[in-house]
Amino acid sequence: MTKVLEALPDGKICDYIDGKIRNDTPEEYVRQNIERRLVLELGFSSDQIAVEFQIQMGVKKTRVDLAIFPEGKDHLQDNIWIIIECKRDTIPPSSQKDGAAQLKSYMTACPNAQWGMWTNGKHKAVYRKVQIDGATEWEEPNDIPAKNGDPEEVDRPKRDELKHASDDNMLFSFRICHDHIYVTDGMQKQPAFFELLKVIFCKIWDERNIPEPLEFFATAKEKASSDGQLTVKNRLGKIFKKVREQYLAIFDANDEIKLQPRSLAYVVGELQRYSFLDTDIDVKGKAYEELVGANLRGDRGEFFTPRNVQTMAIRMLDLKRGERILDPSCGTGGFLVIAMAQMINQLRTEAGRGRSEAQRLAIQERVKRLAGDCFFGIDINPDLVKATKMNMVMNNDGAGNILRQDSLLHPHAWESDFRDAFAASVKVKPNQIRGPKDLALFDAIATNPPFGSKLPIKDREILSQFKLGHVWRKSSKGWEPTEQVQNSQPPEILFIERCWQFLKPGGRMAIVLPDAILGAPGLAYVRHWMLTHCRIVGSIDLHPDTFQPRNGTQTSVLILQRKTEEEMTKEALQGSLSDYEIFMAEIKAIGHDKRNNKVFKRDEDGQEILISPKISHMEHTANGKGTVRHAPRLKVLDDDTPEVAAEFLTWKIEKVLGW
Repeated sequence: MTKVLEALPDGKICDYIDGKIRNDTPEEYVRQNIERRLVLELGFSSDQIAVEFQIQMGVKKTRVDLAIFPEGKDHLQDNIWIIIECKRDTIPPSSQKDGAAQLKSYMTACPNAQWGMWTNGKHKAVYRKVQIDGATEWEEPNDIPAKNGDPEEVDRPKRDELKHASDDNMLFSFRICHDHIYVTDGMQKQPAFFELLKVIFCKIWDERNIPEPLEFFATAKEKASSDGQLTVKNRLGKIFKKVREQYLAIFDANDEIKLQPRSLAYVVGELQRYSFLDTDIDVKGKAYEELVGANLRGDRGEFFTPRNVQTMAIRMLDLKRGERILDPSCGTGGFLVIAMAQMINQLRTEAGRGRSEAQRLAIQERVKRLAGDCFFGIDINPDLVKATKMNMVMNNDGAGNILRQDSLLHPHAWESDFRDAFAASVKVKPNQIRGPKDLALFDAIATNPPFGSKLPIKDREILSQFKLGHVWRKSSKGWEPTEQVQNSQPPEILFIERCWQFLKPGGRMAIVLPDAILGAPGLAYVRHWMLTHCRIVGSIDLHPDTFQPRNGTQTSVLILQRKTEEEMTKEALQGSLSDYEIFMAEIKAIGHDKRNNKVFKRDEDGQEILISPKISHMEHTANGKGTVRHAPRLKVLDDDTPEVAAEFLTWKIEKVLGW
């Protein structure tokens, strides 16, 4: 439960650690994420952290962004243990004024400041100050230590010491790694992304290699020498060989990690602290999909759906455990990953708490079976197919059912490899899939197909298999198709019918469509086809900024349920459509603006609101005494999608839709 505390003026934020109101700047965005990481990932209490702490440097005074003190120690300059400097992303580490050298000068002025970190959200430098024979030397570890201060954990974390990433900190790490590869190895953005992909696969394989000790690591000493860097490369090469053998559909038999040893050692050191398997799906999803979108966005109308819209659509489909769901234009796999997480959570909730190790392993095995039996994706873009498989692997290994193909092709034009793989995944014989009528194999579909007049489908063989690929004429019955095939058709119109073909009778879909389909006079025949073949369950008018800043097309999410043959026959005999209610909603707030900046809820005076959970939690000091720490005050994202999904589920129960 939450309560509103106060309003927040424009351009201000409430600091996570000390609750002070500060200017909302790029530097502050970086600092707030680091503050959350210190508490949520590394285990520091807020009492150990001081924001903008003043220190004396000779005759002048200055402030460090974050000063961290040993537990129970007074906040004095001589007691500072870790110093962190946060900058906006336009300031490089080499900057003479605000770069890493500034951090070293602060650490020098603080006699017990052993650790320091400089970051701008895209680059990071970590230093450990050590005294050797009376001289100060600067080691460059992978990271600052957690609360327990164990430097070995920084160098080579154990399985039970891996951190769950918080907020945008995994995104920061992905950016840091990608930019390092881009600059150090001289690769273009897309090859750099796929090299990072290989390293991430190695990380996940290593986490799953229970009970063997983790091998995905690079110590500070290894990173500091050419021999050590080669040791890391050889170690990762052995892991990647096993990855390659497991994922033959993703990697070539002779594929290898092409990064230079020093670059690979840096990337491994940056990623090794996180648990990719246990980090929250939304944190991983946002980080991964933003990275994919920045590197693989193509020219085929690929405007990836915001995660909040995907989550709303999946919630509205109300999937039951064991149902098959398909995305025939899967992009980065967001719909499927969210659906898989929902189904897995159902399974774990039913299993309850207090599970033994044997029960936990049994549940994990059931999770793998679910991933293999229930989640399916198709995309024409081979790079996105690889990206989707990676996304599924990061979220409980559903990579096997993500296949490359043009979803609009007639089944007899499918390549034999795809036909065999598709048939095997849905557990039918390849010769049982001869035409569109044989595709009704799925309980649910969630998709955002490519759309736009700039991507017309002109292939007559593709067009001829669809009723909506033909010319329609007005008749006494409303509309009816002719034998004449259209010269061209936007892909989204054909996708409506193809998704319908993929559904079992009674199955349902959530599909993102441009509003022209719902209102343009020239597309009345499309609406007639939908009303004839589907029950229009829901229509959600999305905010105009949903796909901004890249696309301003006004769109809606339609929830459609495929009618059975009996329902369509009954309506044809009675000469009219059955009457029913349709759930309709308008998303007036989507959580971001035209520039993709977050938008937060405001009070009647137009000021952003701060809330705080009513529940506080206990923290313990070094002497064992407990202190109550109130949860930090937070802004609330102005996003209607969760409320729309909740309202729909209530309405659906009242109307007894049968799913």
